[in-house]
Amino acid sequence: MSDWIVVVDDEKLSLLNARNMLKEEGMRVSCMRSGEDFLKYMETHHPDLVLLDVMMQDMDGFEVYKRFREFEKKEERKETPVIFLTGEDNVEIEKRGLEMGASDFIRKSFNRDILLKRIENTLENVRKIKNLTEEASMDGLTGFLNKAAGTARMKQACEEKTGAFAVLDLDSFKLVNDLYGHDMGDKVLQAFSEVVRKNVREDDIVCRIGGDEFVAFFGSVNDEKALKAITRRLNEELLEAAGKLIGADFSVPLGISAGVVKVPEHGREYQELFAKADRMLYQVKQNGKHDCAVYAPQEDVSHLEEEENLEKEMAMLTKIIEERNESEGALMLGMDSFAAIYRFVMRYIKRYEMVALKMLISINVEKQENAQEEKSEQELEKTAGEFGRTLQETLRKSDIILYYKKNRFFLLLPAFLEEHAGKVEKRIREAWEKSGNHKGVNLKFVAEGIDFRDLNLQKEKEDYFWHDR
Repeated sequence: MSDWIVVVDDEKLSLLNARNMLKEEGMRVSCMRSGEDFLKYMETHHPDLVLLDVMMQDMDGFEVYKRFREFEKKEERKETPVIFLTGEDNVEIEKRGLEMGASDFIRKSFNRDILLKRIENTLENVRKIKNLTEEASMDGLTGFLNKAAGTARMKQACEEKTGAFAVLDLDSFKLVNDLYGHDMGDKVLQAFSEVVRKNVREDDIVCRIGGDEFVAFFGSVNDEKALKAITRRLNEELLEAAGKLIGADFSVPLGISAGVVKVPEHGREYQELFAKADRMLYQVKQNGKHDCAVYAPQEDVSHLEEEENLEKEMAMLTKIIEERNESEGALMLGMDSFAAIYRFVMRYIKRYEMVALKMLISINVEKQENAQEEKSEQELEKTAGEFGRTLQETLRKSDIILYYKKNRFFLLLPAFLEEHAGKVEKRIREAWEKSGNHKGVNLKFVAEGIDFRDLNLQKEKEDYFWHDR
């Protein structure tokens, strides 16, 4: 699309010269003969650039510029770049215009090359600033607004528009990261962003506020049936997209849960709306996930009653916490969570005189002849995901798994003696062979026992060391 320039000059010849030069370059040009006409015109139009003559009879360019900026501020519009035109060779005039905020000065009568170059430079600077502003406002992974910029937009939408405010959360997304790695998790988030874009309208707003948490404002929909239909469609398309990325054996119950509140029916203040929508989100999480719930006042009263009853509140919190661990088998965690639980288990073992078993497992896929390195890496990643699921299904619910490298799994097995390591290894190998994925895959095991007596002895040595010093 060509650039749109507005030229304001009460000298007809100068106006015509500027128009002809710009049109020859393929630009769209609108011409005005007075400041009043220009100000009225700008109430309903949004050009890319204004060329404004300083010396006009009805109102000089400085006054027009001042009133124009006041209008833009009042209407909360972005400032349109303005270049002053002048026939005077007066440094003070140029200085005053630049101090007021003009982008540049161009002298009349026009030199074609200078006119075009200064216009080009101004528009290029505006585009650079716009791009930098957009980049600072966007989440690099999903392309949605980031938390800071998105929160500001959401607050404005909630204050001014009618629609539905929603808090969205990806169900079981942590399992994708744990089983398939964070690179695959990023790809799933990108797929989610594409699914959302296909199902929202241009005036809707979506913002990423955390890892797998999003907020949205639907300016065109607030009917409960329509909102449920959108959620259902998002769930279906996300699952399909994730399956294409990870493979046909993808079995993680990935999905989307949403809590929704109508605006302005149930308020306009952002934090209050967020709290109501977030409450509805947890309601969905407790009742099967992959759905949306729309806020209603009677549900809020019920929630307050539960808070007053400590027993009911404890039951509610227990459900919320329990839903975070969806695995039926052993618990697979990321490094931070695993480290925290590992330290807790060590304290527990010392305090209650127990034992445990540590085990490190390495998986290696035999490289096929002439196979590309990238394909081999993908094969290893896929195999690791399958092996991780086998571990979860084979080990006990009390066992803990850390998948910390592409081909390494670290296990913490409470209440196992070191002499049990062979039995554990045998059980894992048998389950892996039974899965049918074992061909061309080599497993190596290293095990070490943890005994409360050794831990206490170590503590005594540490205490002695510090006391001796």
